[in-house]
Amino acid sequence: MLTPGMGAVSTTFMAGVELVRKGCALPIGSVTQLATIRLGKRTERRTPLIREFVPLAPLDSLVFGGWDIFPDTAYEAAGKADVLKPHHLEEVKGLLSSIRPMRAAFDRAYVKKLDGTHVKKAKTKFDLAEEIKDDIQQFKKGTGAERLVMVWCGSTEVFLDSHLVHADPAKFEHAMKTNHPAISPSMLYAWAAITSGVPFANGAPNLTVDIPALQELARQHNVPICGKDFKTGQTLLKTALAPCFKARMLGLKGWFSTNILGNRDGEVLDDPDSFKTKEESKLGVLEHILQPQLYPELYGKMCHKVRINYYPPRGDNKEGWDNIDIFGWLDYPMQIKVDFLCRDSILAAPIVLDLVLFLDLTQRAGLRGIQEWLSFYFKSPMCAPQLYPEHDLFIQSMKLKNTLRWMMGEELITHLGAEYYD
Repeated sequence: MLTPGMGAVSTTFMAGVELVRKGCALPIGSVTQLATIRLGKRTERRTPLIREFVPLAPLDSLVFGGWDIFPDTAYEAAGKADVLKPHHLEEVKGLLSSIRPMRAAFDRAYVKKLDGTHVKKAKTKFDLAEEIKDDIQQFKKGTGAERLVMVWCGSTEVFLDSHLVHADPAKFEHAMKTNHPAISPSMLYAWAAITSGVPFANGAPNLTVDIPALQELARQHNVPICGKDFKTGQTLLKTALAPCFKARMLGLKGWFSTNILGNRDGEVLDDPDSFKTKEESKLGVLEHILQPQLYPELYGKMCHKVRINYYPPRGDNKEGWDNIDIFGWLDYPMQIKVDFLCRDSILAAPIVLDLVLFLDLTQRAGLRGIQEWLSFYFKSPMCAPQLYPEHDLFIQSMKLKNTLRWMMGEELITHLGAEYYD
């Protein structure tokens, strides 16, 4: 398991997996470890754990590695991130101290608030990508790992639009060799992973694999890809509440969301160009769920605002405030206020675990390219170019479980048929 970025999210993930393996904690928040799946009719009462239904890799088989712009071990990085309590870190000190990051491919032009010293030097971006490919092979050889998965756990890059150099693999490779500015560091990791046959998940709102060139390469190399931007706090609640309003045909006049966050992610997002990348990821949620073009009287004039504020004292304990102005029968107004005091990396870590195990399963099942069934985990989920993304949390959950049923040759759940009388 490889993570570009060895900060709060990835070290919390590594520490958590080790604590679970040692019997010191439960994998709370992990669908692969704790969720069940219904099979057949309700009268059959077959509800195995997902990890017993599909052949997921066991937690004991996972080994960890990654890259970072700072040379700290995973133990040192976890201490600085200040997510986990000291007694938890001491329990896993042996493992985390043994994990040293490889030098990162980094360019401050894409993450303006950070400046690392543990970085690769090369003449071209193509050379950097080739070095990442070599790192991947060395990691595999050194650990004895049979299969690999890469999950981007690095920072949010500045906003990038799609460019002509993203159109196909040949143009993309030429752009790397000429150091084109439309090629970001996260794209180098994605290219290296895909061309090495390694599944890739994008945990940030960066453009990364949302381009034709890398999607075509994923199909050519039989590699599954998914993204983007882990759905953790405020957006998780948004994708649960908005379907409720739509299901009951309640109108929405406005939704104002603001966040305060003090970790490295908050510092990076204090830069307007990086914030624009995150804002784009967050803003599309309501539009796709509520479909104002179909329900103009209810959602055609809704006002949706998102703010993120860097507030160092809060650390990793993010707070999301939402003011929601809805209206009901005869246009009478109502309000909902939500104050979610969450822990960003605590919510993200089980997502990383699930993506690692599901992507490994996906590749073994022979699937390749965009894995829309993993939309459940992302704020801005990828989908085929001719489709629109599905943001509704409950539809996403059904799609995920039905895909697992399909993989194992079980009947899909459609809620049709007289189940009690068959």
